[in-house]
Parts: sequence; structure tokens; C-alpha cells
Amino acid sequence: MNESLQLLNGAIHLVLPETVLLATVCIIFFAASFLVSERGEAPEGLRHRWGMLSLLALLIAGWIGWHAPEVPHSTGPFVADGLTLFIRGLTIAVGAILVLLHWNQADDARSAESHACLLAILAGVNLVAAANDLVGMFVALELISIPTYLFLLLPRRDAPAQEATLKYFLLSIFSSAIVLFGMSYLYGATGTTNLMAIHQAFAGGSHLPHNALVAVATVMLIAGLSFRLAAVPFHFYAPDVFQGAQPSAAAMLSIIPKIAGFVALLRLMVPAAAGESAMHSWMMTPTATNLLWWLAVITMFTGNLMAFVQTDVRRLLAFSSVSHAGYMMVGLVVGMQASQQVSGIGALLFYLVAYGVMTLGAFAVLIAAARTNRRIESLDDLAGLSRTKPALALVLSVFLFSLSGLPPTVGFLGKFNLFFAAWSQGSESSRLLACLLAVNAAIGAWYYLKMIGVMYLRDPVDRSEDVRPMETPSVVAAAVCAVGTIGLFFVPGPLWSHIQLLVQ
Repeated sequence: MNESLQLLNGAIHLVLPETVLLATVCIIFFAASFLVSERGEAPEGLRHRWGMLSLLALLIAGWIGWHAPEVPHSTGPFVADGLTLFIRGLTIAVGAILVLLHWNQADDARSAESHACLLAILAGVNLVAAANDLVGMFVALELISIPTYLFLLLPRRDAPAQEATLKYFLLSIFSSAIVLFGMSYLYGATGTTNLMAIHQAFAGGSHLPHNALVAVATVMLIAGLSFRLAAVPFHFYAPDVFQGAQPSAAAMLSIIPKIAGFVALLRLMVPAAAGESAMHSWMMTPTATNLLWWLAVITMFTGNLMAFVQTDVRRLLAFSSVSHAGYMMVGLVVGMQASQQVSGIGALLFYLVAYGVMTLGAFAVLIAAARTNRRIESLDDLAGLSRTKPALALVLSVFLFSLSGLPPTVGFLGKFNLFFAAWSQGSESSRLLACLLAVNAAIGAWYYLKMIGVMYLRDPVDRSEDVRPMETPSVVAAAVCAVGTIGLFFVPGPLWSHIQLLVQ
């Protein structure tokens, strides 16, 4: 017990950025109780203070994380290797954009709890990346899930929001149970919960990949984490939750759970010291590769084909999120077994960044383009946007081009990297997977281009004058995402070089 406490105390410095975020969560919860009355009355403009405090906390956490040393080898509960630092930077950047999107989505009385839950979710993602123990990883995953329930419900408490929250809650606890069972089987097979010790056991024991307990654990872990990825058949919650929740909450669900799910799978499948034994312990068991191959194919086709028949914008983006989960799973299937130039893991991490900027940008435009009497819901609400708000229509077109994988956007590079990684592996199954990815990219382009056609080729359905000014925070978020979407196409070198260093 004393040794465990010493390891825990000695590892606190590895999670200082997350400590800052969680400390800010406590401060917000404490201070809000004094600023909001028992009847739910709050000073006007209080939400702006919480937004500024959240951005300040993210800035401080980012600064600490930027100067934090890399500690790739650790026997304690946390590790600070290159993957931890990369995910931490990505999460903080995505979190800052989400704070801008959520700025005016909750009223003054509920904004404190909303921003606190968002910061807790971001801290949970970073702790998943830093986890070096199965128990710590599960606790971090729950730190993401539990605040998410509140984040979905707090801004709106009408029937659609309640339904969305309940659906996500029930399926989330079910997936958590599956993950916990999978971890227990993995512990039973290896005799330890430490991830580094687990990977060493796989590298040293040739019998483990063919152990029945490991096969069951692998299937359950992939199934449980597929809920966070919105991979088929664990995607059923996505369209209903995206439709019923606030746009900022739907934006959060489109990217944050994917980061957490993929980084958890990488932690479980790839050693923290990714060099010596990474190739031997990759995927733990042959069951994983075959299962992920079929999940990737079915997820891509289901997401794209279901998006065809959608008339609600957010349901369309939900199925788009499903299809992009399938694209990213291609990188997970290929893993480190591709060419030296483009590995599957490198392509996956690059696509996480690309998908983050383009999907958050699309939601930012939907928030900014909302009218006085209603928000953007159906495709009809986008009709004639090029005439009423031409700048927003142009920016949204950029994001839709990127989601479809067309140049000159970062979405093109992201899909090309995944395709090249799968093709360069050389096996028949990987090249078939690359071809299916290309086919799905072509299918997906149809409904993205349809949205652009609605904005530019159709007359507005509602011809009443819109006097609602555009929200400054969402406009700023859209502009930042647009710069990232175009800029990363022309200058991808620094990001790609950094990712390559992680996977070597």
C-alpha cells in the first residue's frame, strides 16, 4: 500500500494540466452557488465570465503541458510519452473551440455548470491518454461519461433534450459495463492491471495472443469502446442525441468521445514505449484485426448510406460522424504495419486533427447562422443561405468540401493518408479496405455537395427578415476552424513530422 501511494504521489506532476482543469471545475461549482439565487436568477452576462474563466484555464493547462517533460517509461499510474502530449494538445485546442461554441448555448443561470462539465470532460480525455493502468483508464473514461450526461441536459430541459440525455445515459452505462468486463478478463489473463506490464507479458509470452481469455477481453474492449467511436452497431444513439441536444453538445459528441475511444484502444493495443515490442504486441490477438476490419467496412457504409435519406442537418452530421469513425478505424486496422512513410497510426492521428477542425467548424456555422425564431434544423433552413449570409455559406462550403475529402482542404490529405497507409501494407485485405474507403469517400461526397447545392441553388423557404445578429464566439470559432482546414492542406509538414516522431 505504501509503495502504491508513493508511486501515485510521485506521478502527480505528470498530470498537472489535468489538475488545473479539475481545480477550475471545483472553483466554478463553488463560486456559482453564490452568484445564482435559489430561484435560478443570475446577473445578466454571467455566462461571459464563465466562458472567459474556462478559456483561461485551458490556456494555463496548455502552457503547463507545453513545457512538461516527456516521461515515456513509468511503472506508476500515469505516463507522459509523446502520445500523451499530442492528445493533450489536441484536446485543449478542441476544448477552446468548444467553449466558444457553447458560449451562448446555456443561459446565465446554467452556464457555470455547463462549462464546468465541459472542462471535466476534457480532463477525462487527457487522463485516458496518460493512463498507464486499467483501473485509472476506466476511471478516466467515467470522468468523461458522467459530466456528459449533465452537459447534454443543462442547456435545454425540454422533451427532446431529456430523451437525448436518457438514450445516451442508458447506452453509455451499458458500454462501460462491457469495457469493465473486458478489462477484468485481460487482468485475469495477464495477472496485472499495469499497461506496461501487460505489454511486456505479451512481448515475452507467445501463448497469450492465442489465449481464450485474451480473445474475449479483446472483443469486449473493442465493443465497449466502439460506443464512444459511434461505430456500427453501437451507433444507434448518435442521430437521436445529435438531433435532441444543443448544437454545441452535438459538436462535442462528434469529436471528444472519438478522441477518447481511439486513444484508449491505442493504449491497450500499443506499448507506451513504441519501438522494441510494438510490432509483436500490436492488436494482442489475431481476433482484433479481423473484428476491426469488418467494423470499419460496415461503419463506413452504414454511415454514408443512412446519411443519404436524412433531411435534418444534425442527423445528417451524426451519420457523417459514424462514417468518419469508419475511416479512422482503417488506420487502426493497419496499425504500424504499413510503410515507413505513412503508418496507420500516424494517418489516424492526423485524421483526428483534420476531422476535429472541419466538423467543429460546421457546427460553428450552424450556431452562427441560427435565426431569431429558430435554429438551423432541416436542410430547408439552409436554403438560400448564400444570399442571406454569404460569408457563412462560403465557410460552411469549405468545411463540407473538407468532410467530403476534396482539395484544397485538410480532409483530402487525411483521407489520402489513410488510403495510402492501407494500400502500402501490401496484403490483399488491406488493399481491399483501401478501395472500400475510396468508394465510401465518393458516396459521402454526394450528400455534402447536396448541402452546398441547397445553400446556393435554392431560394430561402422563410423569406421573413432575419434581424438576429451573428454570435461573435461562434463566428470566431468558425474562422479559426476555416484557417485550420485550409492551412493544414498547404502547410501540413509540422503536424505530420510531429506525428511521425510519435509512431517511429
